[in-house]
Amino acid sequence: MPGIRGTRETRRTVVRPARPPDIFSERFHRVARYAIPVALGLLYGYWAAANRRDGGPITGENVLFGFVTALAFIVLCIAVAVLAPRLMRELHSLTKSAFAGAAIGFLYSQGGAGVWASVVLGLVITAAIFAVFFYRYYTREDAEGNRIR
Repeated sequence: MPGIRGTRETRRTVVRPARPPDIFSERFHRVARYAIPVALGLLYGYWAAANRRDGGPITGENVLFGFVTALAFIVLCIAVAVLAPRLMRELHSLTKSAFAGAAIGFLYSQGGAGVWASVVLGLVITAAIFAVFFYRYYTREDAEGNRIR
């Protein structure tokens, strides 16, 4: 029958590249989700305290400043890691890059730099990291945020 040939639907199979096998267990990923921000926060707090004392003696105030800075960094880092993936790719990129830019700007200000110099450096870092993250998410997600690779 000549009319049947034109009405037949063909199914297309979408071939996606296989993901490499995950060498770490699910437990390792759960632990790393919080261990990495804690380790980074302690390093960040130490760095901020060292910048602030500027080679002077270590005081109780300086140690307290380091721990408070570390705690703030850890809380914000975990919040960004949990909340940012739920956003659109533009806001996802902006959230992570703004956190990084603000963190670098704060460290720079603790070294004795002026407010405007710290703000400009933070904005430059934010813009550079935003470009990298946006490109990464734009090339690996569709418009709804589903991973395509």
